[in-house]
Amino acid sequence: MPLVEITAMTFGPYGVGRVDGKSVMVPHSVPGDLLDVTIESEHGGYAIGRIVRVVAPGAARRPPPCIFLPRCGGCDWQHIEYHEQLRLKAETVVHEFRHALGVELDAATLVEPAPSEFEYRSRVRLKVGRRGSIGLYESASNRMVEIDRCLVADCRLESAARLARALSRDLKEIEVVRQSEARQVLVAYLKKPAVAEQIRGVRRFLESDPSTAGIVLRADESRTVVGDAQLAIEIEPGVVLRSDADLFSQVNRPQNQKLVRAALELAGPEPQCSMLDLFCGAGNFSIPAARRGAQVTGVDADAAAVAAAARNAQRLGLAETHFVAMEARELVAFLHRARSRPEIVLLDPPRTGAAELMEPIMRLRPARVVYVSCDVATLARDLRMLCAEKYRVNHARAFDFFPNTHHVEIVASAVLT
Repeated sequence: MPLVEITAMTFGPYGVGRVDGKSVMVPHSVPGDLLDVTIESEHGGYAIGRIVRVVAPGAARRPPPCIFLPRCGGCDWQHIEYHEQLRLKAETVVHEFRHALGVELDAATLVEPAPSEFEYRSRVRLKVGRRGSIGLYESASNRMVEIDRCLVADCRLESAARLARALSRDLKEIEVVRQSEARQVLVAYLKKPAVAEQIRGVRRFLESDPSTAGIVLRADESRTVVGDAQLAIEIEPGVVLRSDADLFSQVNRPQNQKLVRAALELAGPEPQCSMLDLFCGAGNFSIPAARRGAQVTGVDADAAAVAAAARNAQRLGLAETHFVAMEARELVAFLHRARSRPEIVLLDPPRTGAAELMEPIMRLRPARVVYVSCDVATLARDLRMLCAEKYRVNHARAFDFFPNTHHVEIVASAVLT
């Protein structure tokens, strides 16, 4: 049985060591661990191992507080002390920027710690199993681990469990979203559109559950709202975005306020300057930029999010703000044809990134590009494309939105040279 010393972490759930000169990636490990492992699979230049015995623990190893670990795949770094999680995240971001972009970042000040490493998620989306059980998948598996609580969730799961049992035959997933200190909204992702009998049952459920303010029933494009499903999220001091709970919002609300402030500092919008906000959602960055006097155009493929953003702008008296429901690449191409040149482009794409937008954005020649990402690998890939000719990365910051996981939120800016 191979003996492996873990010397580093990947950007993911694996620690890395070597056996006979070959890299071995081991989940649930920590740098400094000395482990007996069994090799589960071979993949050319590396192997995947499984811990059989911790011979000597690394200095930052801790017993994970969650009773569902290590089976549950939700928190892949909970066995690592929080200060070390921050160091490893900073190290990973520094490495990616150096390797992909030739940019040096200061690891010591790079990552903003979360106010709390537990009870930070304002929303949590759960799988639904047989007979309405709820849970999360095991790591790298589609086997569900049934849970009745979640240490990183800032909401309770009892109501979600009850609704899942009631809708079990027709339900794929269920999401719990905190509305206030005492109430939540449930989003039920159905296999097919809700019928009248289900809607009546959901109304009866709401009447019997004072902790649930509203329920959204979704199936592809079908959407039914029962009760009050609206959230009011403070994105800056005294500035509240309103949108329904099934629309995208950042899971870590205190950290999001810091991110918004940092992104706007990098963008530097001034009165009457033009700004394009791609993947704008309900206005997380558009609204603060417009409050600083910028003439903002926000675009998102989600028509419901765009409608929410427009209502937020109207409610706050931001007449110079416009929102368009379309794919980002289509709007960028249209602006290029119209010879429109925004001074600032801000984008916050999904985890897969926005590689297809880098060349079109370069053609627009904005003075500044601000890119928000939760995946450092796709961020570095896209910035490398952006900086191949005309742009230079001049700043980056990271925020720990997701303690006890390997994920980290990053904002980077590039300037036209």
